Amino acid sequence: MNREKIILIIDQMVAAMENQKEYLTELDNIIGDGDHGINMARGFSEINKKRDSLAMMNAGDMIKNLGMILVATVGGASGPLYGTAFMKAGMFLKGKEEITFEDFLQAFECAIEGVMARGRAVEGEKTMLDAMLPAKRAMEKEWKLTGDAKTSVEAGLAAAREGVQYTKTIIATKGRASYLGERSIGHQDPGAASFTFLLEAIASQM
Repeated sequence: MNREKIILIIDQMVAAMENQKEYLTELDNIIGDGDHGINMARGFSEINKKRDSLAMMNAGDMIKNLGMILVATVGGASGPLYGTAFMKAGMFLKGKEEITFEDFLQAFECAIEGVMARGRAVEGEKTMLDAMLPAKRAMEKEWKLTGDAKTSVEAGLAAAREGVQYTKTIIATKGRASYLGERSIGHQDPGAASFTFLLEAIASQM
């Protein structure tokens, strides 16, 4: 995956967050602050404004800078969490001009570790981790079986979508949604949904 491919993925992420802004906000209206979609769209709009300068960077710096932009422009919990995810991935990829799929998997693991540490969360608490961790396991499993990046990401995407559905069945124990207790059951986590849209953007370019 070279810089040109990464920029195409970023373009797809920008489009996804704008297209899903109202949907994500609707999800967040139910169990959160009602601003997830608006915040994510604002952050990725800012990324789009800096597209040309990002395109001049190596892959690692590009991804690290994505995280820095998100931290600076996305409000609520999403900015620090997504920002940390991209920054940790970018730090792992430091200096790389191209990213192999094994690089991607390891960077994704670093991103998850960053989210877990920053959010002090684990799987099963109705957060974005309930989509991220199943996606990671599915991609690693498919990669070991086939060595095919496209089918591996598609397997991860399918697992992420299942994870989003799983969040409907559990009680939120982190963030604003935790205030609802059992009333959070039946509603999907907005962060898990937004992550899945971002993974769709990656899958579209594999």
